[in-house]
Amino acid sequence: MIITTQKPLEEILNYLRPYRKIFIIGCGTCATECQTGGEKQVQEMKEKLEKEGFEVVGTGMIESPCDERLTRKFIRAQRKNGRALDDAEAVLVLACGAGVQVVAELLDKPVFPGLNTHFIGKVERIGRFYERCRACGECVLGETGGICPVTQCAKGLLNGPCGGMADGKCEVGGWTRPCAWVLIYERLKAMGRLDLFKKFRPPRDYSRKAGPGEVVWR
Repeated sequence: MIITTQKPLEEILNYLRPYRKIFIIGCGTCATECQTGGEKQVQEMKEKLEKEGFEVVGTGMIESPCDERLTRKFIRAQRKNGRALDDAEAVLVLACGAGVQVVAELLDKPVFPGLNTHFIGKVERIGRFYERCRACGECVLGETGGICPVTQCAKGLLNGPCGGMADGKCEVGGWTRPCAWVLIYERLKAMGRLDLFKKFRPPRDYSRKAGPGEVVWR
């Protein structure tokens, strides 16, 4: 899941102050799960903006704003059913950065983010999220017992542990977090695959991750 948090209201207001008529779009997947851009949060944002003197001309939910097909369909439906979206002077999107950019690409008017995007993570419970993937494009989970060293290791080391480990803890953060490579060792040992632990992994070639990224299935 893409983990997001809502931007401070003052930051959102600074974006919107040059405009009066606002349309708000929410996300039906990740932002809904994070409780940052679901129907409830869209309605709450509408009330906050109206209290600040804005005219919210319409609101809507897109299942996945990052999916261009769904966003195009939403825009067509809005235009078929009324002029609220076209009448808006600006659009506020409560979705991840990818969703904001898709909406911005498809509309010829200012589009602003209402959320900050943090990472791809696991959900322990609502309000407690942990980074588990950095979308590096070179997944090594098959060699590390399903534990990602890029995100779990504070230094992102592909070989470890380093000299900053003691009693299974990492020096980063004051010896409070477990060393990722100790976790990997224990997992591989339990699997009977310590041969993978001994494997040397060359430094990551960051030039292969030069943006913007693109994946095309042919």
